[in-house]
Amino acid sequence: MKRLSPTRRGLAVSLLAFGLLASVLSVPARADALADIKARGTVRVAIDLGLPPYGMIDANLKPVGSDVEVAELLAKDLGVKLDIVKVTGANRVPFLLSGQTDIVISSFAVNEERKRVVDFSKPYGVVQNVIAAPTSMKVSGFEDLAGKRVVVTRGTTADKALTAGAKGADILRYDDDATLVTAVVSGQADIAANTPTVIAALRERRPNDPLEVKFVMATFPYAIGLRKNEPELRGWLDAWVGENMKNGKLPAIYKKWQGADLPATIN
Repeated sequence: MKRLSPTRRGLAVSLLAFGLLASVLSVPARADALADIKARGTVRVAIDLGLPPYGMIDANLKPVGSDVEVAELLAKDLGVKLDIVKVTGANRVPFLLSGQTDIVISSFAVNEERKRVVDFSKPYGVVQNVIAAPTSMKVSGFEDLAGKRVVVTRGTTADKALTAGAKGADILRYDDDATLVTAVVSGQADIAANTPTVIAALRERRPNDPLEVKFVMATFPYAIGLRKNEPELRGWLDAWVGENMKNGKLPAIYKKWQGADLPATIN
């Protein structure tokens, strides 16, 4: 290999250093999401409106549900307007990372996989992942799902828990809970992996052969999701959750829509 002379080596190092410096200087300063939200006067919140009782559309075509009420309270306390961005379980994270939303309030369960990609506020609720099947069907654990068709909503913690535990099951994934419910009601499958509230909706839609919860796969706290490296926004969200847990507003919203008190471990 041909060696560079000391003069040329020095020049090469100088050019490399200059290039690195120019590259660093060309990178824009980190944005402050909290300041951007306040300057815009609107907070864009990702919510799944096909996920009762967290988010749904009522008879007057108005968004309602626990996630909607939490978002409304947050926007009010932040002093800005609320812009609900409709998402599904599968695209909550892509919408957030691409900047289409500022935060996610969508029964967003906290797990280690997601924490590698996004940040979370302090938790303010819990979601259970359960397996439900007809009363007559014997299902008491993952081993009983082998060879059976099971439906789940794509990209959810239920999908993750089912995939990890139900080896040998025939798993059908749907993009949202509404489609999953329709599939079960129409007889495409008899076993579902989801939350107790979705299973309750299934029972109402399928009264002649109702599903019952057979076992709990996992329990996760849920929180507000935000992009990484936003300390100002995360600090505000943590303080907001703490204050509204203390004054009882967030526990009241949880009980209103879940029909049960918030577990003491979250308080």
